[in-house]
Amino acid sequence: MLHDVEYRLRRYRLARLAAPILALATLLSPALAATPVEAIEVSARPVTQFRIGHEEKNFGPLEFVGGIEMTSSSRNFGSVSAMRFLKPGSDFIGVTDTGFWLFGSIVHDAGQRPAGVRNFRMQQMVDVNGKPADIKWEVDAEGLGVKDGVASVGFERDHRVSQFKITPDDMTMPFGNLDFLVPAHELRQNRGFETVTWSSPAGPLKGALVVVSEKSLDKAGNIFAAVLDGPRKGVFTVRREGDFDITDGAFLPGGDLLLLERSFSMARGVRMRLRRIAGDSIAKGALVTGPVLFEADMAYQIDNMEALDIWIRNDGATIVSLMSDDNQSILQRNLYLEFVLHDD
Repeated sequence: MLHDVEYRLRRYRLARLAAPILALATLLSPALAATPVEAIEVSARPVTQFRIGHEEKNFGPLEFVGGIEMTSSSRNFGSVSAMRFLKPGSDFIGVTDTGFWLFGSIVHDAGQRPAGVRNFRMQQMVDVNGKPADIKWEVDAEGLGVKDGVASVGFERDHRVSQFKITPDDMTMPFGNLDFLVPAHELRQNRGFETVTWSSPAGPLKGALVVVSEKSLDKAGNIFAAVLDGPRKGVFTVRREGDFDITDGAFLPGGDLLLLERSFSMARGVRMRLRRIAGDSIAKGALVTGPVLFEADMAYQIDNMEALDIWIRNDGATIVSLMSDDNQSILQRNLYLEFVLHDD
């Protein structure tokens, strides 16, 4: 164990030292050839009921809009761990825990319900040398933040937050790594940064980047997280409530943080819930928690819900989008779901 901790600390220190050099080399050197982009045909089956066998639409402050179940014959399809919209409710970027980028567009019908996916494609990630990255512990991408044409990706196992220029048909190597502030020895091997998200510029965090781990716990059993820049920069913790682990998060326009959480047991199967954290409670040294907006079990149309994003529809509605990770298992599904979040 001590050897493992020392090894990870050395990697972390080297990554911090190498980041400026890597960024400069990227700017001065010609771009290396990217891995091929695979165009993938995705079939979509509408999901019209959220609670199975019931027509109700309202679940606490959430109103179910609709969803789709996605399938494809491609061997690389699935394993989605995070997604963010590049264009509200339409064009998106995502990452998989098998080391792929994904891009596509959600199609809506006349009733503004999700109806399908078009122009879906995937591309294998490359390492800092521009070579295909296919070793699991190096490319376990779990969290994704997007801002100003840059994708900030949280990786676990080999813990880091790497930054990439977003070029949908030519994704290349990272141009740097961010200091994630949480001591590297506190991050559990398979419980790293599942949430990488930019806060609202209008909120108390003033547009800072925030990372939250899945289940890297302090001595009190709380979940490590950090604000990486801005006036409230520093490490904080999220209270772990029950047996749920954090799988993603996104900020609401007003500044509150919405967390997606998951629980699994052989007896009860998979569950999901959404928890709302007040933005003004997040600060260096704080322990934060908040109300559960909704919880769902196998009586609802859910699976291993891993990805979350928030966007504003053209009618002004705040939309919460969720996507599942099928772990490339025939027993699981790739779901995309949409809800209106009512704040009144």
